[in-house]
Amino acid sequence: MNFLPDKIDKYVLDHSQKEPKLLQELTKETWQKVMNPRMLSGPLQGRVLSMLSKIIQPKNVLEIGTYTGYSAICIAEGLPKNSTIDTIDKNEELQDLQNKYFEKSGFRDVIIQHIGNALEIIPLLEKKYDLVFIDADKSNYPNYFHLIIDKMNKGGVILSDNVLWSGKVVEKPDPKDKDTAALLRYNALLDKDKRIETILLPVRDGLSISRVK
Repeated sequence: MNFLPDKIDKYVLDHSQKEPKLLQELTKETWQKVMNPRMLSGPLQGRVLSMLSKIIQPKNVLEIGTYTGYSAICIAEGLPKNSTIDTIDKNEELQDLQNKYFEKSGFRDVIIQHIGNALEIIPLLEKKYDLVFIDADKSNYPNYFHLIIDKMNKGGVILSDNVLWSGKVVEKPDPKDKDTAALLRYNALLDKDKRIETILLPVRDGLSISRVK
């Protein structure tokens, strides 16, 4: 979801770095073959991820929620030599499509895929991370935070997607809506936890940037 008027959104895209052709191809194939293609990061957020990765220059990256691999490729664009991305997704049916584009991107060797429950996989990863991108099931965002915060290097950055949740975070809550309730708890957690400093940007469906002190 975009919160900007269409004309402003188009102007922003027209005056931002262009989406690489490979990612245009991945977007097209995702829309043709995969359910819920709106889950893609998209051209603007993808360029934001790429730019942040180039600025941060992370050695170790953790991505929670691979989907079809679009965001992993964007982040990989900014990695220095001898860096890796651990990316986790529970849907093994998407692995062939991910691999196809990881190979075409030239980043196959730096992207490490993990298939399964992120809550079970994260504790097994024996690394300290400079960059984490959370873009998975919203109900577990607070749980993911608690699992990763002690795995972050000082100065590391946590990026959290969909934190505005189509504007539902400022509407009267539905008692049955577990995802919105979890995101409200998560946004409050990012705001109050003294170990980090956070800014929430209205990019696409909301992107939080949290820096570990």
